[in-house]
Amino acid sequence: MQKPRFNKREVLVFRQFQRKGYSLFACLGREVVISVLSVATLTAAKADSISDETWRVDSTETPAREVMLQDVSVTGTRAPLTVSQAARMVTVLSRDDIAQAPVQSVNDLLKMAVGVDVRQRGALGAQTDISIRGGTQEQIIVLLNGINICDPQTGHNVMDLPCDLSDIVRIEVLEGPAGRVYGTSSLVGAINIVTRQYEDQETASRNWRGDIRLEGGSFGYMSAAARLSPPFSCLLPPSSCLLSHLSMGYARSDGFSRSRDGHLNTGYSGSKAFYQGAYRDSIVNMSWHLGITDKGWGSGTFYATPRWQADEQYEHTTKLFSALQGENRKGAVRIQSAVYWNQNRDRYEGYCGRPDIMQYNYNKCDIYGLKLNGYFDWESFLAPRTSPLAPRTSPLAPRTSPLVPRTSHLALRTAFGAELRNENLVSGNLGEPLYQPIHISGTDRDFTLGINRTIFSAFLEHNVTIRRLTLSAGFVATKDSWSGMNMRLYPGVDISYRLAKLTLFASYNSSLRLPSFTEMYYKLQGYAADPHLKPEKMQAVEVGAQYASAAVQAKLSAYQHHGTNMIDWIMDVGQGEEAVWQSVNHTVVNAMGLETSFTWCPQPSLRLSLSYNYTHQDKDLEPSVVSQYALEYLRHKLVARVHSALWRQLSLSLNLRWQDRVGTYTTFAGETLAYRPYALLDGRLQWTARGYTVYADVSNLFNNRSYVDFGNVPQPGACIVTGVRFSLF
Repeated sequence: MQKPRFNKREVLVFRQFQRKGYSLFACLGREVVISVLSVATLTAAKADSISDETWRVDSTETPAREVMLQDVSVTGTRAPLTVSQAARMVTVLSRDDIAQAPVQSVNDLLKMAVGVDVRQRGALGAQTDISIRGGTQEQIIVLLNGINICDPQTGHNVMDLPCDLSDIVRIEVLEGPAGRVYGTSSLVGAINIVTRQYEDQETASRNWRGDIRLEGGSFGYMSAAARLSPPFSCLLPPSSCLLSHLSMGYARSDGFSRSRDGHLNTGYSGSKAFYQGAYRDSIVNMSWHLGITDKGWGSGTFYATPRWQADEQYEHTTKLFSALQGENRKGAVRIQSAVYWNQNRDRYEGYCGRPDIMQYNYNKCDIYGLKLNGYFDWESFLAPRTSPLAPRTSPLAPRTSPLVPRTSHLALRTAFGAELRNENLVSGNLGEPLYQPIHISGTDRDFTLGINRTIFSAFLEHNVTIRRLTLSAGFVATKDSWSGMNMRLYPGVDISYRLAKLTLFASYNSSLRLPSFTEMYYKLQGYAADPHLKPEKMQAVEVGAQYASAAVQAKLSAYQHHGTNMIDWIMDVGQGEEAVWQSVNHTVVNAMGLETSFTWCPQPSLRLSLSYNYTHQDKDLEPSVVSQYALEYLRHKLVARVHSALWRQLSLSLNLRWQDRVGTYTTFAGETLAYRPYALLDGRLQWTARGYTVYADVSNLFNNRSYVDFGNVPQPGACIVTGVRFSLF
C-alpha cells in the first residue's frame, strides 16, 4: 500500500533521458525521477542485465515504477553498467509479473520464462528440476541476492528457498555460460533471486510495514505467510538508512496421488523463515540475510526405475542460508566483499517410514565461501583534477580529461575479483570412507562417508563504452582440489550496439562445471555412479537484436552451445532386468537454438506477450540407450500471456504453455515410450483494493492428466487455489 508523504519536495518527471554530464540533470539541484512504463515481460524486460549487487537497483511497488536516476545500474558483467550500456541481454521477471502470475512458488513462476525448462514432479512446487536451454538441473547456478546457494550434493532440491514470493523484488535469468560472472557451475545459465532491501527508503525505513497472506485449495493445500519491516532508521541520523525485514511461512498439501497400497504418496509440509537487513550511509553499503527452510514431501515414484518400482519414497530437507555483503561508496576503487555459509541436510527414504526394508540415506553438506570483487574507472587515475563543475564525458567517467575529449564519449572500466569456496559433505551413502565416523543427530547411525573439495576462482574483465557501442571482455581462471587439473582459463566477450530503439548484441562465453557428489558416488537401487567423472565444459555463441518502445518490446536471438564431457545418467534397456542408470561423460553434445519474444502493451490495463524457443541437440545415442537428463530436452516451447483489467480493481491473467520434449522413457511394464507434446492453461482472477487483495488461481484449467514431465511420475490435474493478502500498516 502506498502511503502519503508530507512535506515532499516537488518532483520533475521526464519521459526520456540521457545520462550525460552536460544534460539538464547535471544542472538541477532537485530530485529527478525517471518514469518508466511498466511493460516488462517474462522474456524481455527493461533491465537488460543481471546484477548480483542488490543495493544498486532499488525497486518500488508504485505503478509508474519510479527509479532514482543514480540507481539505474545493473550488470551482466563483473562490473556494474547502466541499463543503456549493458552488452548482454537477460530475462527479468519483475515485481508486477510476480504479483499477477497464477503461481504459488518460484518453481511455477519460472515456467513462463521461455528459455527455462521446468520439470515438476508434484503440484504447487513440491519438487522441481530447473534447467536452461537444453541443459540439466545440475548445469545452472541459482543465487539468492548474488550468493551461490547451489547444493553440490544434488541439484534436485535447489529451489527450496527460504524467502516467500512476496519477499522477491525480481528474478533475473541469464541464459548461456556465465563463468566469468559467477564462476563454476554456471554452465548454461544463472538465476538470481533478488529480495527486498532499499525499498522506498523515506517511508519503509521510518514506518512500520507488514502484510499477511492466507491461501487454500485443491489436494488439501493450505498456506500462511507474514511479513514485517520495523522502522529502525528512526534511530539513526538522516544521512544513514537501516532496514530490517522478517518473513515467515508455512504450507502443506495431502498430495494428488496414492500408492499401490492406497497411501497418499505426494503430500508435503514445510515451513520457512527469512531475515534480511541492510545499512547504508555516505561511506559504506552493507546487507545481510539469514534464512531457514524445513520441508518433507512424499516422493512417490520420483526416482523409481523399471527394476525398482518403489512408489512410496519420501524425502526431508533442512537448509540454512547466511551471508554478509559490503561495499565502500567512496574512493577511486570500489571494493565489494561477501562471506557466506550454507548448510543442507537431507534424509531420503526409499520406503517411507520403513527403514527395515531400506536404510535411510542421510547427508549433510556445508558450503563456505568468500568473495572479493572490485572495479575502477581508468579516467579516475588518468584525468587531472578539474573544476567540480566540469561536465562528465560519459556515465562511467567522472570528470573530463585531456586524454579523453568530450566528443569521444569514451569510458573504460576494469573489474577484478576472486572467490574461494569450500564444499564439505558427510554422508551414509556418498563419498570416500571417513577416518572417523560422525554421529547423525537424532538417530543411532553415523556418517561413514564423505568428500571435501575447495574451488578457487579469479576474475578479470575490461569494459569499454564508446558512444553507442559497449564491449565487455574477460575471463575466469579456476582450480579445484578434487579433479587434479591445472588452473584453466575460460574467456568471454559481449558486445552491443545501440540505435534509437534497437539494440544489436553478440557474445561468446565459456564455462565449466564440476560433477555433483550424487553423480560421482550414488550406487543404490538401479544406479551406478562413476567417481572419476571429468568436469563438463561449455562454449557458447549468441547473436541477436532487441527492440523496445513504450508500447512494444521484441527480441530475437540465435545461439549455439558446444559442450564436452557432458554428464548424464543413461540406461541400456537392451540389458533387460540387469539394466541400471549409469553416470557417464558424453564425448560432445552440440546444441543450437532460436529464441524470440514479442510484447504489446497498447494501454496500461492490457498487456499481451508471445514467446517461443527452439532447441536442437545433435548427440545421438544407440537405439537401446535412453537418457535421463542431457538428451531429454525441450525442442519446442511456446508461452503466451494475457493480462487485462476487466472492471475497476478486477483483473484477469491467463498463461498458456505448450511444449514438446525430445527423449523416451521406459514404463514399469518395460515398454519404451516417447514424450508427447502437451499444452497447459493457467489463470488468475484478482481484485486489488486499498489494504487488501483477493485472488483465485486455476492451474491446468482443462484438467490435462495425460502429460508427462518425467517418465513414470504421474502429474496432477486441475488445481484451484484461493487467497487473500492484507496490508497491516
